[in-house]
Amino acid sequence: MPLPLNPLARAAALATGEALGFDPAELPVSAPPRPELGDVAVGCFPAARALKQPPPALAARVAEAFRPGELLASASAAGPFVNFRADRGALYRSLFRGALAEGGSLIPTEVGAGRTVCIDYSSPNISKHLAYHHIRSTVIGHALVNLNRALGYRVIGINHLGDWGTTHGQLIAAYKKWGAPEPLTVAELNELYVRFNREKKQDPALEEEGRAWFKRLEDGDPEARALWRRFRDVSWAEFESVYQELGIQFEEVKGESEFEADMPGVIEMLEQKGLTAVSEGALVVPLDELGIPPLLLRKQDGATLYGTRDLAAALYRHRTYGFDRSLYVVDRGQALHFKQLFATLKKAGFDWADRCEHVPFGLVRIGGNKTGTRAGNVVLLREVLREASERMTARVKEKNPDMSPERLAETARAVGVGAVVFANLASAREKDVDFDWDDVLSTEGDSGPYVQYAHARCSSVLARAGQVDRGELAAADPAPLTGDLEWAVARALAELPDVVAKAAASSEPHLLSRYLLDLCATYSRWYTAGNADPSARILVDDEATRRARLALAAATREVLARGLGLLGLAAPDAM
Repeated sequence: MPLPLNPLARAAALATGEALGFDPAELPVSAPPRPELGDVAVGCFPAARALKQPPPALAARVAEAFRPGELLASASAAGPFVNFRADRGALYRSLFRGALAEGGSLIPTEVGAGRTVCIDYSSPNISKHLAYHHIRSTVIGHALVNLNRALGYRVIGINHLGDWGTTHGQLIAAYKKWGAPEPLTVAELNELYVRFNREKKQDPALEEEGRAWFKRLEDGDPEARALWRRFRDVSWAEFESVYQELGIQFEEVKGESEFEADMPGVIEMLEQKGLTAVSEGALVVPLDELGIPPLLLRKQDGATLYGTRDLAAALYRHRTYGFDRSLYVVDRGQALHFKQLFATLKKAGFDWADRCEHVPFGLVRIGGNKTGTRAGNVVLLREVLREASERMTARVKEKNPDMSPERLAETARAVGVGAVVFANLASAREKDVDFDWDDVLSTEGDSGPYVQYAHARCSSVLARAGQVDRGELAAADPAPLTGDLEWAVARALAELPDVVAKAAASSEPHLLSRYLLDLCATYSRWYTAGNADPSARILVDDEATRRARLALAAATREVLARGLGLLGLAAPDAM
């Protein structure tokens, strides 16, 4: 395991490792069970196993050898643990510099330096709405892009459009049979798709018409290609407008169709390696040794499948980007497909297949019901975002009656859209998410507006302080910060880099969401302490105390803003 990025935890691990002549990255670091025992504890169990000595003896040895350093003031042994007390002033100064000094950062970029991560996310099918059920892949993927990039990775965000396959033949057949009003929109295309799926139940011949049109599309038929390109352009124009609303840009937008020319070569390569077989007239890669169904490459009628195209795309991505990780943010219903895909790449001799990872997530429901395009009960993502902004407008205006109309609209949009995004990132990604307006837009509890409100409250404190130079706060003397509530805020701020690293490594953005919620609660306890005790307020008369507390509030504000930004939310200064 890597060394902690929390500067205090890292210093404790290094001090213990140095005293024992043992790799500090192998030592577990945690908080002591009770605050009076110290600020950070290091367990000696791994070192004891390697050195064949009792853990308590090693802990005593570390404590005896300890000398105060930049961040650590003292050490004591408690059974198999070494409990360290921090030099609080040193940690405060480190946090102020990292959060507030020009060019500073609490998140070290050397973690991912020189390494590349490809992230395939959102990836909707063309000619259908960008529906609310697309929200989870879109916002989880976007958060993973931001998290990995913050750690210094080169990140390639990829939108792998579903623009090829039998369904596109079905849509062409539907358009030719029933037509559509002009100007053509995604809504009209979606209605054709829904109608086709409804009427083919009564007219099985429609299914064959769809297959025939897709075969013509694959064969390069000019009419089929022209209609398909038109459908693609209409779709992308609408998709892009929603992505702009969410602040999302992709480094690469490629449809499945762009790998059409590569597919014969992929099939030939697999055949030459002796990995293919014919099953019921279809060409497959058997995967019996893994106990899973074969990967289908080509149907009996010669049409290719998305498995073939995903193989071609994976080969292209490794050839083009030389990735260290390649993530596919796709719902858990596709778990078998990715097992088949990665197993086929591995059988073909590509060791980098082990660097490919499926990032599954649970369902999103509205009113307890799953939505879907095929059944026609789709809820549009852009309409949810619009309604969230509208619902938040009245709330923001009530709190800020003097806010200009332009700023009101901007703030309401930031909070409303942020609320929808956060609702899909607040829990572990494999859990199902039930959408409820009251929960999503609440400024209390586990919501995006709650975190944004905490940021706005920090901003309000700094605004009331008048003209405060950020550089002066970065260099503030922390000596007046002697309270336990202040120290709890500092301890929480120091955890940011490890939270970001763990969220990126595990592809779990909810770890950052939970961290921000906890930080808000910790800050709120400190902030509201001044209601009972005026001397505990941030804006006290004593200049030195005022400046030190303002520096801590400003550092909290910066961490909240950075965390919100990594999740894809704006950080408004007023709400």
